[in-house]
Amino acid sequence: MPAPGLVMGGVVGLQCGAALTTRLYPSVGPAGVVTLRLCIAAVVLTALWRPGLRGDRTTLGTAAAAGTLLAVHHLSYYEAVDRIPLGAATTMEFLGPFAIALFGSRRATDLLWACLAAVGVVLLSHSGIPLNAAGLAFATVAGCCWGGYILVGKRLAERVPDGRGLALAVTWGALLSLPYGIAQAGTQLLDPGTLALAAAVAVLSSVLPYTFHLEALRRLPPRIFGILTSLEPAVGALIGLLLLGQHLATPQWAGVLAVALASIGASRTPGRTSKQPTTEASSDTSAEETTRTPGD
Repeated sequence: MPAPGLVMGGVVGLQCGAALTTRLYPSVGPAGVVTLRLCIAAVVLTALWRPGLRGDRTTLGTAAAAGTLLAVHHLSYYEAVDRIPLGAATTMEFLGPFAIALFGSRRATDLLWACLAAVGVVLLSHSGIPLNAAGLAFATVAGCCWGGYILVGKRLAERVPDGRGLALAVTWGALLSLPYGIAQAGTQLLDPGTLALAAAVAVLSSVLPYTFHLEALRRLPPRIFGILTSLEPAVGALIGLLLLGQHLATPQWAGVLAVALASIGASRTPGRTSKQPTTEASSDTSAEETTRTPGD
């Protein structure tokens, strides 16, 4: 599958999975959802890739860093979704990838994109339907972690040519989230109905999206990855409206659009890449050739 298709498939899966998790909140809470999602995803990915613990310390450290960012991101994001509409949470979360796109370029016009994003955040959080302040704060933390994961995930994808690194990262993240999930949900985590729904969430929100995104990060620089994910706030708002009946006021829809447009603009702004076109292109090509197998 082409890299853009992988990225967009991951975006849709993440948002559909996030919408589905709202059915789990009454029984296990946000921390329970994260624990089930990561634990089930870890089992599936470990069975698929059978990662070993052997390896250099740098690779294991990178996998642990990626897993830590995933765990904190999930805990923060689902706490946000429990308090504010899915579209609003996703828009605030997207400030992390936006920052990656912004810092990847070096032109005066970058300030315009930053201002546009700031206007979008103001419209989203201070116009129309009141939004819970704690929910906005949790979504912002999730955005910081998601931006960090893009950078660390890029390094992990370059060091490990298949899904073993992702399996290690998700397993570590699951172990970190386990105490919080048990404290919040207890034995309810083992309820058969809860486990069945959580398995669907894990496949939609973790196994498929992160596999897709990690493969895309092998082929794309983080700046271009930021461009392709720029529609995530709008996708989240639409899925929240269609599947959950979550409405945003007109100014808040304008805020969602402003953040998405700012990210597209910042990502497309040529920066220092113009000085090193050959190097970046060759590194992307070599990464793709290294990771491609006969079954791709």
